Amino acid sequence: MKKLLKLEEAAMLLLGIWWFSLLPFAWWWFPLLLLAPDISMLGYLAGNKVGAYVYNFFHHKALAVLVLLAGIYLKDGTLQLAGIILWSHAAMDRLFGYGLKTLRGFAYTHLGKIGKDQ
Repeated sequence: MKKLLKLEEAAMLLLGIWWFSLLPFAWWWFPLLLLAPDISMLGYLAGNKVGAYVYNFFHHKALAVLVLLAGIYLKDGTLQLAGIILWSHAAMDRLFGYGLKTLRGFAYTHLGKIGKDQ
């Protein structure tokens, strides 16, 4: 089952790359921005609870879809780009085993514990 879920996330990442290819941005914007959602880790400076909420907000695919749809509706390429980056980043994270965070701390995710002492 784990391999099937990883294949699904890989497909979603490829979908994000394809969506990006439809936008008029230079190719280098995609890899440059792909890790930008991880800035949300700074929420952990305020503690585990705030950190988890901030991190999960920016790593939730529903937010990505809403931003992308807003960009399509408003014909705003930058909003579309933001939605695609959020989508692709979330898919990439889950592909590598990084899930949404629990309130216990950064290492505890909905996919299990991450780190050296898993």
